Amino acid sequence: MYPQTSRMTSNTVRDNVRRDVLHTFFNAGPVSLDLIEPNFYLGNLSAATDISTLTKHRITHILTIDTCPLPRHILELKNITTKFIQLSDQPKEDLLKYMEETKDFINSGLTRGVVLVHCYYGVSRSATVVIAYIMQKYQLTYAEAFDQVRTKRSIVFPNQGFVSQLKLYKEMGYKIDKHHMKYKIYRLGMAADKVKRAKILPQDFFDLIKPDPGLTRIQPEPNVYRCKKCRRIVASESNLITHQDTQSNARGFCTKTYFIEPLSWMNNITQSPQGKLHCPKCNVKLGAFSWIMGCQCPCGCQVAPAFYLTPSKVDWTNVVKNIEVTI
Repeated sequence: MYPQTSRMTSNTVRDNVRRDVLHTFFNAGPVSLDLIEPNFYLGNLSAATDISTLTKHRITHILTIDTCPLPRHILELKNITTKFIQLSDQPKEDLLKYMEETKDFINSGLTRGVVLVHCYYGVSRSATVVIAYIMQKYQLTYAEAFDQVRTKRSIVFPNQGFVSQLKLYKEMGYKIDKHHMKYKIYRLGMAADKVKRAKILPQDFFDLIKPDPGLTRIQPEPNVYRCKKCRRIVASESNLITHQDTQSNARGFCTKTYFIEPLSWMNNITQSPQGKLHCPKCNVKLGAFSWIMGCQCPCGCQVAPAFYLTPSKVDWTNVVKNIEVTI
């Protein structure tokens, strides 16, 4: 028992030393912070680690968006509340999923004192969080909020991936809407990037795999897709991932291939980058999936990642019983 406690203490000390060494050797430059709104600052790592600066500006809350947390001498300050989000400044990083908790932390801090939001340079990651906060507070577009923040801190420049996330944030009504089509596509794209690196789907993306619509349901959806051979329900209308028909002048959704969300009846989708999709009842081939390469629809649109049913293999129907059991 005692040796285990000793090892845990040793690991903690080693992590603290490593963190402080990193901050010693990686210098974010001179202290830089700018007042965005009353009691609301945006700055760099140097500002967040300089006690005289924190004291001068009466900082009570620090939000860090960086690859490592603040050094111990800051975290141990009793008059400052901190929050750390581990994130690198890469376009494919998912900063959107933190918008709610960063907004709540900033609001909480502003009711109690003075907030500093920072990353390494105070240019991209932290700027994105501050822009999102201003967008939501004043119901602005990305461009409007960006200009407003830039007038206070001229060096702000979110990377292009973060810009796209901010625009989606506005489209969803300044909140995370898991049913929004573009958000579904965005999350699938994030998952595909992880699969490309690890060859398997990480567990924190398992929420993308939706329940099997063919199992018992008290309130089933009226519009479903069935296996043409055995009539087993394999998808609901809400599972569709839609795109515009690139070969048509009309604005309707393409139906040349049925692209759908990943569903729990699909075998190997968490363990393999690509494969075939077979009916879970009669085993007939219904389509295929590819996390990385995707699939080109007959209309010419490239969809990636792609989970699709071949229209000739399934039937659409709008007649479903109130309670249905399919094996």
